[in-house]
Amino acid sequence: MILIDTHAHLYLEEFREDISAVLDRADKAGVDRIYLPAIDSSEHLPMLELEAKFPDKCLAMMGLHPCYVKENYLDELQLVKDWLAKRPFAAVGEIGLDFYWDRTFEEQQYIAFREQIALARQYELPIVIHSRNSTQECIELVKEAQDGRLSGVFHCFSGSYELAKEVVKAGFYLGIGGVLTYKNAGLPAVLEKLGLDHLVLETDAPYLTPVPFRGKRNESSYLSYVVAKLAEIFSVSPEEVAEITTSNARKLFKSTFP
Repeated sequence: MILIDTHAHLYLEEFREDISAVLDRADKAGVDRIYLPAIDSSEHLPMLELEAKFPDKCLAMMGLHPCYVKENYLDELQLVKDWLAKRPFAAVGEIGLDFYWDRTFEEQQYIAFREQIALARQYELPIVIHSRNSTQECIELVKEAQDGRLSGVFHCFSGSYELAKEVVKAGFYLGIGGVLTYKNAGLPAVLEKLGLDHLVLETDAPYLTPVPFRGKRNESSYLSYVVAKLAEIFSVSPEEVAEITTSNARKLFKSTFP
């Protein structure tokens, strides 16, 4: 069984002491590749160092996370542009909108999202979208930019069936992780109407740990619990879930496969 973790922040402080053990457990769980979404310039170096240390396992993205769009966002965007011009990346991400905590920089978030979508089109890369409390708004921006070439994933999707249909219609995948296992998530009822063909797996490690480890640090090996829940929802084997979602991830990140 081969799995792909399409979204994990394994370069953060939470993993500095035992990253080799974390990756070893991922190997044993069948996790073949792990994609690393960027946050902002404060984490670029550890992200790229992790990729350099484990180049066959960890692949970096480049982008400015919406929660880190602040007064200096133009400087941060310039760094994103510089990095994308300098070397290949797996995707432009993690980008998008976040209206959960603070909307002080809402206008700047829109500007940053649009500019980074344009960069993805320029470099023919997928985008990885953060859309907390802003899924409909993110869908509208994707539809605005969609010319048949824009692709990507709505990371940590937890919206309604209607929103899920809009995401799929826009040509995007849904990123599914530990939230699926939460008792009151409501996500299983949404996904069973869609099918596995529109899903990719993710952990968002160290966050959003699945049951039975909720409240503890998440890691890529825990994808197996997400796979088990999807197998239960669709009444198929874990192997079938792995095969379909891994195929989807390979299509999503096609530039990183030979």
